[in-house]
Amino acid sequence: DGYRNTNQVSDDYRYQDGNYDTPNDGYYRGGDEPTQEEDAQSDVTEGHDEDDEVYEGEYQGIPHPDDIKEKQKKRAPAVDDEYRDRADLMAERMEDEEQLAHQYENIIEECGHGRFQWTLFFVLGLALMADGVEVFVVGFVLPSAEKDMCLSSSNKGMLGLIVYLGMMVGAVLLGGLADKLGRKKCLIISLAINAAFAFLSSFVQGYGFFLFCRLISGLGIGGTLPIVFAYFSEFLSREKRGEHLSWLCMFWMIGGIYASAMAWSIIPHYGWGFSMGTKYHFHSWRVFVLVCALPCIASLVALKFMPESPRFLLEIGKHDEAWMILKQVHDTNMRAKGEPERVFTVSYIKTPKQVDEFIEIQSSTGTWYQRWLVRITTTLKQVWDNVLYCLTAQYRMNTLMLAVVWFTMALSYYGLIVWFPDMIRYFQDEAYESRVKIFDEEEVSHFTFNFTLENQIHRNGEYRNDKFIGMKFKEVRFEDSLFEDCYFEDVRSSETFFENCTIISTVFYNTDLYEHKFINCRLINSTFMKEKEGCHIDFEEDNDFLIYLVSFLGSLSVLPGNIISALLMDKIGRIKMIGGSMLISAVCCFFLFFGNSESAMIGWQCLFCGASIAAWNALDVITVELYPTDKRATAFGILNGLCKFGAILGNSIFSSFVGITKVVPILLASSALVGGGLLALRLPETREQVLM
Repeated sequence: DGYRNTNQVSDDYRYQDGNYDTPNDGYYRGGDEPTQEEDAQSDVTEGHDEDDEVYEGEYQGIPHPDDIKEKQKKRAPAVDDEYRDRADLMAERMEDEEQLAHQYENIIEECGHGRFQWTLFFVLGLALMADGVEVFVVGFVLPSAEKDMCLSSSNKGMLGLIVYLGMMVGAVLLGGLADKLGRKKCLIISLAINAAFAFLSSFVQGYGFFLFCRLISGLGIGGTLPIVFAYFSEFLSREKRGEHLSWLCMFWMIGGIYASAMAWSIIPHYGWGFSMGTKYHFHSWRVFVLVCALPCIASLVALKFMPESPRFLLEIGKHDEAWMILKQVHDTNMRAKGEPERVFTVSYIKTPKQVDEFIEIQSSTGTWYQRWLVRITTTLKQVWDNVLYCLTAQYRMNTLMLAVVWFTMALSYYGLIVWFPDMIRYFQDEAYESRVKIFDEEEVSHFTFNFTLENQIHRNGEYRNDKFIGMKFKEVRFEDSLFEDCYFEDVRSSETFFENCTIISTVFYNTDLYEHKFINCRLINSTFMKEKEGCHIDFEEDNDFLIYLVSFLGSLSVLPGNIISALLMDKIGRIKMIGGSMLISAVCCFFLFFGNSESAMIGWQCLFCGASIAAWNALDVITVELYPTDKRATAFGILNGLCKFGAILGNSIFSSFVGITKVVPILLASSALVGGGLLALRLPETREQVLM
């Protein structure tokens, strides 16, 4: 593959039916300069064309029968392609793709691994970092956003899941489009959607619009994962692929660390914002949302200077563009190695037979939106055909097994990642409640409260002619108490309630003691004046620091697993890496039975994350290698979309058992990991095969 057959007939290009037709052998032939001998021959044969035919007006003589048969044989395939069975064309394309796969592997080895790949590594790493940030953003802003936008429990739950829903749709849709429109183009679209709507979400005030922006932002970032791995793998040789795809996974960890550090340093500073009147508030958590869009924007800008995947271009028959990019890769790496004199020796590359029918609509046909509608529906149909192709007999078993492994891994990992912080909060709440102060039958009169009351229960108390001015209630309950001739002014409260109280001739001025905070109370001649409007972030949560620290340590704990998986991926293989990592993670789950404190839960979380990251890395690598180039991003998108569906189920199921029992989450996670790990051992090993 790579050297021209000297016996090739000279009929390289034929003019037929008004169009130039290229030879069917799939090889590209450049316009080589004629030699002196060829010049001499052209002088002798002046008046003849390339097929040695006589120009009109000259004596042609009697054609030899063998010449007639030869010409018919050469012209027959171009005519017959229109009538050949599609299965025959696909078989020919498969043969071409196999030849291309081996030739492309040799070309990538000739280009070497150097400056170009490392530059692309960091550009795509920023995109992967943006994906990691997106997973953490909503979880970090939720405690502040729920007070800023008056979110109910159901609204909070929907906001936590909406990002995964968008990522699930984006992975399937944008991954499929990347196999039709190109890796670079679709990755730019994906990052642009994420950056635009993430930026917009930091300014919107209403819950519905904020939810919509995070949904579309998740849809955009959902396409990055399948495209990034398909894109980068097509610039790597077989010996480098497993290791460097694993190194690339480290950027997801860096994204988690970045989000944790920014949340830790920005969100607690409530003053980092501004207000416009009483309706528009831009608090610190919105600044955090803006800062989290920076990796996506940086990757988007840098990606403009990167080329398209040459492997993708060869699949769609764009030989010249692919050759120029591969030459660019070769020359960049050789200059960096101090060998600029090294010449790129590849003259042509095998291109698979094109069997898809592309119809270009003329500008005079229909209206502009009709033309776009036809293009969009045609492209979506091709994407759907690719999805179905992943379930054909050739790939059905591998796809189903990978689907189960991806799903079980996501169900366990994302479920426990949410369960760990919830359990830590539960332990904190238990410890906080254990320190509650209880006051029984206290009588207070003519006293002014101008300080904070926190974590207290007042029962059967009597308060007469008291003033509550410029103060805060935090976790305070008044039960069966009497308030008579009291005055509340500029009072802020958090988790404060009045139960079975009698309130007589009392004035509430500029407070947030709303009606729902009075449970079964009798209000007699009491007045509420100028209540505080909207929702207010009243208190900085003391446990914010610990939650950010937990996420930071959880992200950092995967560093050893990333390093080990990168170094061993090409030595022990993808299958053993997945099975071993999932089974070790299942064992770690059983130790969670002994996690009865905050520190214990943090420790087991770090151990679980560190053990499971190797399985994630190997899953990314084997998914890339099991599918051909024209189906690679589609298959990855389908499996990653299923992964996000598992994340949604895991979040919903595991969080519902917080404070009730630890048995169900632990057994569910460990059994899913064991089942998925054992099934993964039946997948085919791919470390020795070329990229099809």
